[in-house]
Amino acid sequence: MKKPLPALLALLLGLPISALFAADPPPNIVFILVDDQRNTSLGCAGHPQIKTPVIDRLAARGVRFENAFTQTPICMASRANLFTGLTTTTHGYHGNPSTPVRKEDLATSFPTLLRQSGYQTGFYGKQHVRWADGIDGMTTMFDDHEVLHRNPYLKKMPDGTMRHVDEIIGDRSVSFVSAQSAAKPFFLYLSFNIAHAEDNDRRPGHHYQWPAAEDGLFEDIEPLRPALDDPKYYDATPEFLKTTINRTRFFWAYDTPEKYRVNLRAIYRMLAGMDRIVGRVMTALQENGFAENTVVIYSADNGYYLGDRGFQGKWSHYDQSLHVPLIVYDPRLKSELRGRVLQETALNLDIPATILDLAAIPVPAKYQGASLTPLLAGAPPKNWRTDFYVEHHANPAQIATWFGVRDRRYTYANYYQNGAELLYDRERDPTELTNVATDPAYAATLAQLRQRSFDYKTHYTRKDQTTSDDSPAEPARKKSRKGADKR
Repeated sequence: MKKPLPALLALLLGLPISALFAADPPPNIVFILVDDQRNTSLGCAGHPQIKTPVIDRLAARGVRFENAFTQTPICMASRANLFTGLTTTTHGYHGNPSTPVRKEDLATSFPTLLRQSGYQTGFYGKQHVRWADGIDGMTTMFDDHEVLHRNPYLKKMPDGTMRHVDEIIGDRSVSFVSAQSAAKPFFLYLSFNIAHAEDNDRRPGHHYQWPAAEDGLFEDIEPLRPALDDPKYYDATPEFLKTTINRTRFFWAYDTPEKYRVNLRAIYRMLAGMDRIVGRVMTALQENGFAENTVVIYSADNGYYLGDRGFQGKWSHYDQSLHVPLIVYDPRLKSELRGRVLQETALNLDIPATILDLAAIPVPAKYQGASLTPLLAGAPPKNWRTDFYVEHHANPAQIATWFGVRDRRYTYANYYQNGAELLYDRERDPTELTNVATDPAYAATLAQLRQRSFDYKTHYTRKDQTTSDDSPAEPARKKSRKGADKR
């Protein structure tokens, strides 16, 4: 049995921080990805109505990241970020039409590397990434997989009964765990459809479809109104955002008190169902003897508007769209390191590097995130990130496209399609109500963040790309400074 190394010694020797958790055999890893869940939609995150006891227990016994974000707030591109460890600008896949994920990026995807290193890998659920012609991404990455997508949520079974697609994800995941042995480590990816709206069915009570086991839950509660419910938030949004599908979809789900009530209860039921299904997998881990050596990571592909600002969906630069949950439960952590809520900024880009680091597999130099294991071990690097690059380029006919940067105080977004720059001082204006891009007092900050966003864009653009989107070329400026790195 390998002995844990002190964090300082591991760093001095150039070893992965996973050496702190070293065990023989390597840890099993379960990754849970929820669809369209903002950071506050968990009991452990302080939501007074949503019930997620299983996820709350993982947070209580693990580490929750208060400031976790997606690099691109749309499911397709975000999921490609997770597979490849690369920004959307670099891997090029931001939706349709766009460049599919390349063979060379599939070869360095974290599931591919896990599998090549001896892990048994399984994937069940939503798969929303398109691969380059002639390659089968899922077969390359996973020993066993089944793509299980909504449209519709309810699937007809051989006996004629209807079953929620995410219950089937749970069935397959439990079967995968039960088929494993202690002789070989495993990686399981649960990719939920919950809590995505059923776009083709906008009837209240059907637009968000929950599993049957959650029928009747929350009927006795009056869902909280959105935190940014005041019309002033919608009025303050730029005019071009008022004509996007963020606004169109508001009328699908939230525009009357009764519609809002029915649909929010439905979302609560969906999340409760997701939590119960995760509980089934946790029980399978316990019953099969894997509970003490299985790391569980929980996150979401992007945030979500629950009527805030008069919006539904994601896609834009506001925190409701970017801010996601992130929990890491490692049963091998010392008791004093458990139950922490960390304030350091984490990204979905960090998850691939973290998983490989936990498995003691070298992280590819091309990855653009950073392993979170130093933070888990209570030894955060002094140079941890202070800002990050954000972007959205899909479906420009219906969604305004943009790129920008978010740091500890400001959010900057360049809506290049609309010729608009937005700047928010979240320290003075935490709800991002007032765009200060035209305020002379912020001229220096605007110039600095504009420069920083172009630095990131240049840094992340591949040598074989002319541009990753149709955004304008960078204006004449002094030579890019070297600070646009992965931190």
